[in-house]
Formats: sequence, C-alpha cells, structure tokens
Amino acid sequence: MKMKAVVLNGTGGPEALELRDVEMPRLRAATDVLVRLRCAALNPADSYFRSSGPYLRSDGPCILGHDGAGVVEQVGPAVARLRPGDAVCFCNGGIGGAPGTYAQFAVVPESQLVRKPDSVDFEHAAALPLVLITAWEALYDRADVKAGESVLVHAGAGGTGHVAIQLARLRGARVVTTVSTGDKAAFVQRLGAEQPIFYRSEDFVVRAKDWTGGAGLDVALDNVGAEQMQRTFRAMAPYGRVVTLMGTPGDDQDQTAYVMNLTIHNVMMLTPMLLGRQDLLDAQANRVEQGIDLLASGRLQLHVSDVFALADIRAAHARLDAGGTVGKIVLRIGD
Repeated sequence: MKMKAVVLNGTGGPEALELRDVEMPRLRAATDVLVRLRCAALNPADSYFRSSGPYLRSDGPCILGHDGAGVVEQVGPAVARLRPGDAVCFCNGGIGGAPGTYAQFAVVPESQLVRKPDSVDFEHAAALPLVLITAWEALYDRADVKAGESVLVHAGAGGTGHVAIQLARLRGARVVTTVSTGDKAAFVQRLGAEQPIFYRSEDFVVRAKDWTGGAGLDVALDNVGAEQMQRTFRAMAPYGRVVTLMGTPGDDQDQTAYVMNLTIHNVMMLTPMLLGRQDLLDAQANRVEQGIDLLASGRLQLHVSDVFALADIRAAHARLDAGGTVGKIVLRIGD
C-alpha cells in the first residue's frame, strides 16, 4: 500500500522537499504501533537536516519530522497498553533511519507513544514533544532549577523558549528573557517572564545583572549560538549553570566561565535516537507524558503560530527558515 509523504531529495532549501507516494511503513517488532498521523510539527532541526543531510542512512526515502500526533491504526501482537482508535503523540524519526512524521502514517514503538487527552487537540499534541523534552532536559535534568533562582532564557518567544519560561516558573524560579519586539515582550510576560529584554537595542548582560541586583544569574539557557553564549558568561553569578542547545564554543577571551566557576551543560535531545538507546527514548516519552498532563490541566500553554497543509511543506519550511516565529509551526496531515 502507498501513502503520501514528504521526501527529502538531496539537500538545499525548501525546494529539496517533495510530496509523493511512498510505501507505507510496516510493523517490524511485536511492540510496534502503526499511527495514522493527523498533525506533525516543524522544528529548527528539520531545516538543518534538509540543508545538511540526515544523521543516519535510510533504507528507503528520507522523511523528515520528529513530532507527531494521530490515531492508532494497527498494533503488534505484544502491544498491551494501546489499541486501534487511541489518540497518541510522540517524538520519533526524522534524522534518517526511521522515517519521520511528514507522512500519513508512522510506525513507533509502543513505549514511545503518549496518550493524547481529549482536552488537547492534535495540533498542540504534535507541537509539544520535542520542545518539551528539550526544555525539560535543559532546566530540570541538567540545570536542576530551584525555587527562587534567577533564570535567563534566550529567545523566549520561540518554540523551546516559551516552554522553558513556563517550566522554570513551575519550579518557582524567576525568569528574564530576550525578545525582539513589543508583541513578543507582551507574549512572554503573559507566560510568567518578569523582564523582557530587547536584545537588538539593549545590552542583555547589563539588564540581566541589574535585574538580579548585581548578583548575577543562577541559570541561563542558550539557544542562539556561540557569541551569545560567551556573552552570557558575563551575566552569571559565581557557580552558575549555563545550558546550551547549540554546542559549547569554549570560554571567552577573559576566561569568564573558568574564573566564575560556571558549570556548562550541552543538551542535544536527538542523541537517544541517534544512538538507538531505547531506554533513553522511553525516558523522554515519560517527560512528554508529564508535559501533556500539564498542557491538559492548563498549567502549561503551547502556542501554535502557523498551520500548513502537508502539500504546502515548502511554504512551511520557508516560514521556518525566515525565523522570528512565536511558538510552533504545525503541519495538518489528515482529518
């Protein structure tokens, strides 16, 4: 049987993506589940793989997309927790190897599937997993944010940033964040950020230090890049913790991180998928389960800014590449 899927043809811009008919995935393991996808989400990693190529070689067509939400279509003989008709969400595939979620169907191990509550629609369920896992690992597992601590989240209106603000607040931390516009400032303040910093016109190091009364930040989350991270060192309190999603660039020329005794953490949430570590993938699914409970209860908000049809994948990627998105971009795949 065939299904519609977006296939990566070579590397390049959005034009490297093509919607076409491909073979439907099949259950391979007894614990596999076939999911009919209703929605998928876009993430910056998708642009990276589109332009640079996937991490893993694929036996068949390379299909991008990590996040998905849909309805169980078929289950393997050892699946005990789910049955056809159950609504689920997940993060799986899209780095080469296992096909991703830019498709009508996906096969996912049962242990990585999280039930979708009735109060959460498919768009928001699809938009949640990757950013929730990333922010959770950064702030809870690595930085171990505590009540009363001061936290800087760079790019707080973005997909990961707006979730990170809320997770820090749920721990009782105080949050400051960098933004580019007044609309984004109002958005992050509604999520609980005390102080938006306009990074284009203000020195975020000075503003963050002033906000802490000169003491410096306890925790910072960098999702921008090397120059921003090295400047962030100067805003930290002694023994502060810096988490980066972009790779560690090394210390600045004054060895500020060394002198201030800062702890530096890397977070690359695709590592378990890259290494095939099912135990770590299952742990990530557990975080998604906790996150979707927060979403269903209203304690966590997830903003979806744009929704595109699967056939409009090139326009969706052009929007992703343009940057400046508030929250997440979602693909609508089926009814």
